[in-house]
Amino acid sequence: EAHWYLPQIGVEPYAQGKGLGAELMKYALARCDQEQALAYLEASKPENIPFYQRYGFEVTGEIQVGAAPPVTPMLRRPRT
Repeated sequence: EAHWYLPQIGVEPYAQGKGLGAELMKYALARCDQEQALAYLEASKPENIPFYQRYGFEVTGEIQVGAAPPVTPMLRRPRT
C-alpha cells in the first residue's frame, strides 16, 4: 500500500525539549494527511514510542535480528 516512510527524525541533544521534534513531525504528517497516505516509521528507542503515539502512530510489531537492539515498526493512518 502506498505510504510515506519517515526514516529519521531527530534533534540534537542541546536542542531537545524545545518543540523542534514536534514541528518536524507536524510538517511531515501534514503532507501525509494532504495526500491521504499512510505514514510508517521504525522507532529505534523504546522511550520514543510515546512521542510517536501522540501523533497517532500505532505499534505494529517488533523487529530483532540476533543480538541487535529491537526496532519497533509503527504505522499512522491519514487524518481527514
